[in-house]
Amino acid sequence: MTIDRNCELCQLAAPAAYANDKFAVIVVDDPNYPGFCRVIWRDHVREMSDLSRDDRLLLNEAVYQLEQAVRETMAPHKINVASLGNVVPHLHWHVIPRYTDDAHFPAPVWAAAVREPDAAALTARRALLPQLAQAIARRFNQD
Repeated sequence: MTIDRNCELCQLAAPAAYANDKFAVIVVDDPNYPGFCRVIWRDHVREMSDLSRDDRLLLNEAVYQLEQAVRETMAPHKINVASLGNVVPHLHWHVIPRYTDDAHFPAPVWAAAVREPDAAALTARRALLPQLAQAIARRFNQD
């Protein structure tokens, strides 16, 4: 496995909701986006095209399973799935639950905010995070 000692995703400081030897799933600690998750490829590669066909299929399935866990638990209006890596050039996918009342909707979460998020709605969504962790474990620990 290739590791870059200067790469924050290779060092993976956040606890994983699920991990194996190929990838890790983390729930991002973002106060404005409860349920924001990432699938992080463990080997330090930049692009999907750096992976073998089998690894690409495995990673796509992981993103799909994570999206399903987020949808079933967080009940968002929409899910955003993105692989950018412009700031951290290490292959990872963002899975972000979106709501019509979130701070950026309908723009991407990285755009300028267009409203203050509703504190009660955020509190209710944060309360779902233990259920999300269980849904992730259930989906990824199936054999």
